[in-house]
Amino acid sequence: MTNDQRPIFVDSHAHLETEQFEADREQVIARAREAGIETILAIGSGTGPGSLDCAIRLAEQHDFIYATIGIHPHEAKLARDADFEEMAQLATRPKVIAWGEIGLDYFYDHSPRDIQQQVFLRQLEMAQAARLPIVIHCRPSDGTDDAWEDCLTLLRERWAGNGLGGILHCFTGTMAHATRALDMGFMISFAGNVTFPKAQPIRDAAKQVPLDRMLIETDSPFLAPVPHRGKRNEPSFVKETARQIGEIRGQSMEDIGFQTANNFYRFFSLHEKLNSI
Repeated sequence: MTNDQRPIFVDSHAHLETEQFEADREQVIARAREAGIETILAIGSGTGPGSLDCAIRLAEQHDFIYATIGIHPHEAKLARDADFEEMAQLATRPKVIAWGEIGLDYFYDHSPRDIQQQVFLRQLEMAQAARLPIVIHCRPSDGTDDAWEDCLTLLRERWAGNGLGGILHCFTGTMAHATRALDMGFMISFAGNVTFPKAQPIRDAAKQVPLDRMLIETDSPFLAPVPHRGKRNEPSFVKETARQIGEIRGQSMEDIGFQTANNFYRFFSLHEKLNSI
């Protein structure tokens, strides 16, 4: 980033449709813009079936917000054929640029693991048919690699090689996990938990992931970074993630913001946005 370039940040993962933002959603979005957050990717998994267009409705009101669609592993047990049919239609909407968040969550096990895997695989097939990259949620059970092993194996067998790639959102794995995903064309996204005192393994990964393959996010309203920890997270706080990664890598917050914004626009082929920075 040169001295004549304005600070630019992209929040690559925010759940702006949640009830936590009901009272002041437009003010939250305005604060993000004032803070230099140029683009937001609104995640459309919502509360599962019945809310699958939640991010689209928001994105269609703001030209700087894009949307995803998908059924989260938590709600996999609720998925019916009609929901997949609805997503096939929603995937054609202009503001939809990715499918997710989808994946495996063995930490909470809100849905049986075999059902999670079936819904995950069906969505991989649909995302490939729609030519959309995927946003991956992966959380293993305590002290294990179980979800990582299953998720990365399924991605290798059923996704790698199609040229679409994806994003490992809110990365909490090891550099070995990141490397396997990078080899399949994925971007690695870091959230506010990179600032937490006990998150040294995440910081270690953030130091090693190639900067041109990195994104930053808030996962709003969750995981507010230090110094906002314990509060509701919001897109303007993504700058704190950039600040922490900058400290880890010996770069400025602005440089991390600029590079990760560039990465986002390049990955999603948002050429008009890319040419403006």
